[in-house]
Amino acid sequence: MENLPLQSVYQDFDRFLSAHRTVTLATLNAQGQADASYAPYIRQGEHIYIYISELAKHTANLLHHPKLSLLFIEDESKAQNIFARKRATLRGHATAIARETEKWHQIMDLYGETLGETAQNLRQLADFHLFEITIEQANFVRGFAQAYELSGQDLRQVRHMNDRGHGQSTRDTQPA
Repeated sequence: MENLPLQSVYQDFDRFLSAHRTVTLATLNAQGQADASYAPYIRQGEHIYIYISELAKHTANLLHHPKLSLLFIEDESKAQNIFARKRATLRGHATAIARETEKWHQIMDLYGETLGETAQNLRQLADFHLFEITIEQANFVRGFAQAYELSGQDLRQVRHMNDRGHGQSTRDTQPA
């Protein structure tokens, strides 16, 4: 097991997110049920941006329930152990950016430059919405016993999550 100094965990986290072009989304529908999906994304500063169609469930979900969770996960074929796949789970909220504002144009220019011709072509479709996702907290798992919580401004406060260890449940074990 590699032991990373806490100050370099953020750098590894940042490289891990940058290696992905898509993110798995967990959103809530109007009935409070969870829906999972994915979307191509870009990152600028502390925000993540997705551009998604009204035909997809997650668009309506985010318009009504802006809280969401994002999952970035190592490809199974590249993992040394499928029980310890490298992964980052981010929690935050989404805000729709109004179409044709200066910010919308700036982000969509970057979106097209980063994600290519298809992204540029989708820009013209009126049923698509641009969302800015503000991340409030993240968990980053590098492998067994290498779980970290990232929080604070730009997620640069890093805490190793080793305060209770494996084998100690937080659930009440008393019979009902």
